[in-house]
Amino acid sequence: MAEAHQAVAFQFTVTPEGLDFHLSREAVRQLYLAVISSWKKRFVRAKNSFLTGVYPASPSSWMVVVMATAGSFYCQVDPSLGLIARIRHCLPESRLLSYKSRTMVSAALFSTGVWLLAVLLFRQALRLLLSYHGWMFEPHGKMSRSTKIWVALMKVLSIRKPLLYSFQTSLPKLPVPSVEATITRYLESVRPLLDDEKYSKMEVLAKEFKEKTAPQLQKYLILKSWWTTNYVSDWWEEYIYLRGRSPLMVNSNYYAMDFLYVTPSHIQAARAGNTVHAMLLYRRKLDRGEIPPMMALGIVPMCSYQSERMFNTTRIPGKETDTLLHLVDSKHLAVYHKGRFYKVWLYYGGQLLPPCDLELQFQRILDDPTPPQPGEERLAALTAGERVPWAEARARFFSQGKNKASLDAIERAAFFLTLDEEEHGYMPSQEGCMDAYAKSLLHGQCYDRWAHTPPTYTPPHGTHPALTPRTPCSWFDKSFTLVVYKNGKLGANAEHSWADAPIIGHLWEFMLATDKFQLGYTEEGHCRGEPNTRLAPPQRLQWDLPEECRTTIEASYRLAKALADDVDFCCFQFSDFGKGLIKKCRTSPDAFIQISLQLAHFRDKGCFCLTYEASMTRLFREGRTETVRSCTAEATAFVRSMGDVRQSRAERQRLFKLAAEKHQHMYRLAMTGAGIDRHLFCLYVVSQYLGVQSPFLAQVLSEPWRLSTSQTPQQQLKIGAVAPLTQPPPQVADDGYGVSYIIAGENLITFHVSSKFSSSETDSKRFGRNIRQAMLDVAELFDKPAQKAA
Repeated sequence: MAEAHQAVAFQFTVTPEGLDFHLSREAVRQLYLAVISSWKKRFVRAKNSFLTGVYPASPSSWMVVVMATAGSFYCQVDPSLGLIARIRHCLPESRLLSYKSRTMVSAALFSTGVWLLAVLLFRQALRLLLSYHGWMFEPHGKMSRSTKIWVALMKVLSIRKPLLYSFQTSLPKLPVPSVEATITRYLESVRPLLDDEKYSKMEVLAKEFKEKTAPQLQKYLILKSWWTTNYVSDWWEEYIYLRGRSPLMVNSNYYAMDFLYVTPSHIQAARAGNTVHAMLLYRRKLDRGEIPPMMALGIVPMCSYQSERMFNTTRIPGKETDTLLHLVDSKHLAVYHKGRFYKVWLYYGGQLLPPCDLELQFQRILDDPTPPQPGEERLAALTAGERVPWAEARARFFSQGKNKASLDAIERAAFFLTLDEEEHGYMPSQEGCMDAYAKSLLHGQCYDRWAHTPPTYTPPHGTHPALTPRTPCSWFDKSFTLVVYKNGKLGANAEHSWADAPIIGHLWEFMLATDKFQLGYTEEGHCRGEPNTRLAPPQRLQWDLPEECRTTIEASYRLAKALADDVDFCCFQFSDFGKGLIKKCRTSPDAFIQISLQLAHFRDKGCFCLTYEASMTRLFREGRTETVRSCTAEATAFVRSMGDVRQSRAERQRLFKLAAEKHQHMYRLAMTGAGIDRHLFCLYVVSQYLGVQSPFLAQVLSEPWRLSTSQTPQQQLKIGAVAPLTQPPPQVADDGYGVSYIIAGENLITFHVSSKFSSSETDSKRFGRNIRQAMLDVAELFDKPAQKAA
C-alpha cells in the first residue's frame, strides 16, 4: 500500500476541526520531474522539426549569411540593392530603435529572407535530383557521366548528417504510369501462363479496356495524384488492409525471430527487461527524429513515413472498416502472462525505467499466483477471429465500466508484451523446432501445437500437448506484440496495415544489437544495476465478462484455432552457400533465388503460376510496395531447359542470364513506379467509385497468386547472428505457397515456406526440399564447389 499512496500528491480528510491535508513530497517530486521531462521532450521535438524543415541548410548557415551581409555593410557595399533601406523605412521609429539599430534589424530580416529562399532552392534542387532513377538501370560496375555528376551533386546537397525526416518533403511523388505501358507489361507477364486461345481473349479484353474505359479512369487517377502525396498508399491501406473482414492472424500479420544461435540470457524477466528498454530507446530516437533514414547507395534516401506509427498504435475493429488509433505518446506497457493482463508503467520521475527495474516488474508478474478471471484467459482470441464479431463485441461489452478501462489500457499501450510459458528456439538436434517456433509467433497457442510436426520433435521438459494452455497470446490488433519465452528466446508478431515488414526490421535489428552489445547482462544473466524496490507493482487489469461475451470469445477462438491448425509450415536454413557464391554467377542474389523458386514450383506441381514478389517503392514519398511478377517468359524458358536433357550447360547458362536480367529489370521498374499491379488496382477502385464495369479489371484482380514471395533484407546493422523477420505474403491462394526468405550472409539463406494442410496439392516440406535442390542445381551450372556441396 505504501507504493500506492506515493502515487497521490495530496489527500485530505474532513474532521470536526476542518480539512486535514496530507502532502506527499515524493509524489510532488515525481510530478515535477515528469513535467520537466515532458517539456524537454517537446523542446527536442521542436528543435529537430526545425532542423528537418530547413535541411540541407543549418542554423549555422543562417549565421554565415547574416555575418556576410553585415560585413558587406562594413565595407560600404549594399548587397540588397536598396531592399535593406526599404525594410528600414517600414520599421516604426521609436526611442528604443535608433537609426543604426533599425539598419541592423533590416539587414537581419533581409539575410533571413535570402537564407530561406536559398533553402527553398536547395530543397527543390534536391527533389529534382531524387527524381532521377537512371542509376538503377545501369550495368553493375559501370556508371555513365550523367550518373557521376548526379552522385557528386547528391553528395554536395546531403553533406550534412540528415535526421529521419530530413528528406521527406524533398522526395518525389509516385508517378502514374501510362495505361498503354501498364497493359503492355501486363500482357507480357501473363503470356507464359496462358495458351494461345486464352491469351487471345485476354488481348481482346485489354484492347477494349484501353480504348473505351481506361481513358476516363486514368484522368481521375491523375487528378488524384495531383492533390495527394501518394496516389496508391491511402487506398492500399484502406481497401487491402483496413476493410478486410477476415482474421488478421495468419492472413495479414507477420512475425520476427530472435538470434538463431545466440541467447544473451536465459532468464525470462531479464531478457524482457533489456529488450523492452532497448525498444523504448528506439522509440525515443524515433520521436526525436534522430534515427538516420535508410539510404540506397549511401546517398538515396527512402521514405520514413511508415515509421511514425510503429509505437502507441492499435487497429480498432469496425463493422465495415477498421481504423488506426495512434497516440503521440504512451507511458505504459500492456503485458500478458498465463491468461492474465497487466499494465506496467514505463517511467518513474519522468525517466525511462532502466532494464533492472523492468526485470523486477516482469518478475513480479511471473511470480503472481492469482488465476485468470472468468473469460480472461482467451480474451485475445477476439483479435484473432473475424473483424465484424469483434467490432460488435467491442461496442456491446467493452464500451463502459471496468472493461472499457482495461481495454483502453491495452489499446493505448506503447506495445504489447507476452511472457510465454513455453520454450522455443533453434535447436539443431530437434527436427521441426523451427516450424513450431514460427507457428507460435504467427498465431500463438490457438492450435494443437505438435499435431502436425514430426515425431522427432519433442516438447521441452516433457510437456504434453494436452496439458498446454491453447490460448492466443498475442493481441493481434497492436502494431506489434513482443513475445518472450520461458527460456529467454524472443519473437514478435506485427500487424500489417500501418507499415511493411522492413520497418519493423529496423526496430528489431536495433533492439537485438542494443540488447546484446550495449546493455548486456551480469554473469548470472540478470540485467545490470540495482532495481528500485519502491516501484509500485504492475496493475492487474480487471474484467467483467458476461456469459454472452464469453460465448463470442469462444466462437472467435474456435475459428482462430481452425485457421491455425490448417497452417503447414516449413522453416529451414540453407547453408550450402549464400550470396558469396551467388555473386560468382554474376547475378543478383534475389534474381537467383526467384528463378530457383520457379524451378522448384515447376518440379512440385508440374506447371507455372502467377507469382507475387513484393518490392518496395519507398524511393517515393509515402511509398509502400509494388508487385514484381517473377514468372516471366525468360524464367519459364530456363526452367524448361533444366528438364530437357538435350540442352547443353552453356545454353542453360545463357537462358539463366537472360531470365536474371529480365527479373532485375522488372524489379527496377517496380521500384521506380513503373509497376503493373498498383496502377491496375487504383484504376479498379476508380471504376467502383464511378460505377463503371470492366471485364478486364475484374479478370485481372480475380487471378490467384499461387506462389507468393517476399524478401526481408538485413538492412540496418551488422550483427553477429541471424534474426529472421518474415511474413506470409499477401493474397496467397488456398492451393498455393507462400515463401519468405532472408539472404543472411555469405553462406546462409533462411527460408520460411507456408501452405495449407487442407489443400491436397501442397506440402510445405516437399516444396522446401524442392527449393533446396533447385538452388543446388542452378548453382551447379556456374560453380564446381556447389556440385561438391550437393
